[in-house]
Amino acid sequence: MNEKFHGVFPALLTPFKADGEVNYAALKELVKFNLDKGVNGFYVCGSTSEAFLMTDCERKKVLETVCEEVNGKAAIIAHVGNVGEAHALALAQHAKETGADAISSVPPFYYGFTYDEIKNYYFDLADVGLPVIIYNFVAAGGAKLSTENFKEFLSDPRFIGVKHTSSDFFMLERLKNFRKDAVVFNGFDEIFISGLAAGADGGIGSTYNFMAEKFVLIEKLFRENKIEEARAEQVKANNIIEVLCRFGVMSGEKVLCKYLGIDLGNCRKPFRAYTPEQEEILIRTYNENK
Repeated sequence: MNEKFHGVFPALLTPFKADGEVNYAALKELVKFNLDKGVNGFYVCGSTSEAFLMTDCERKKVLETVCEEVNGKAAIIAHVGNVGEAHALALAQHAKETGADAISSVPPFYYGFTYDEIKNYYFDLADVGLPVIIYNFVAAGGAKLSTENFKEFLSDPRFIGVKHTSSDFFMLERLKNFRKDAVVFNGFDEIFISGLAAGADGGIGSTYNFMAEKFVLIEKLFRENKIEEARAEQVKANNIIEVLCRFGVMSGEKVLCKYLGIDLGNCRKPFRAYTPEQEEILIRTYNENK
């Protein structure tokens, strides 16, 4: 069952029209654009999608649109995370009905929930009936779970893995060692090759939206033990990522998607758009590191 969950999974951006509505036609273009680059799957309605700036209805329709466009050509992981369990459960049930291959979720946040409360949240999600991939993203305000906490989840076969958006490679290695068939995705794009070295099965990343081919190549070279060549590609990707981190990641990714022919509009406020000067710097850096 876990064989489909490996390789390169773009964490999809959500396109918006000038009036703020979701641009579902552009979303289909983005999916096809990445399918043509040979990605293995998609992570839908996660952090990169601006999920917490969207309504539940919008999140459901985005997933429906992606499933329709993918049409079985790649795996789909639906992120259903929410601070409220009822919302997450409704999104999980919808994901099952829509045809997603797995669900994922950040731990419930903001209120400082106890581990037992977080555990109950995840086990209730697992009861929906789709495989669960826990989203570990402490840097974005998520709950800090220990390696032992993750091992407790992974002792239940309904939990098939972790999206590990962390530089704690010791934890990544320990989880893979604990359960060999667990799926562990590297989350930070800039350390993709490091995650692979620690045992990651692939990556889920936001910059994959516009340069998935780089990460497909990095993984290919790494698996072929062409480490220096893989590192050289990671450096090129990181030169671009460095500019994105300076000016704004998701807004910049939309700038580059538009440059490549897919207009995703702007991010929802309070995110801000790039200035013309910032766009020029980003596009120049992208072209220098193709």
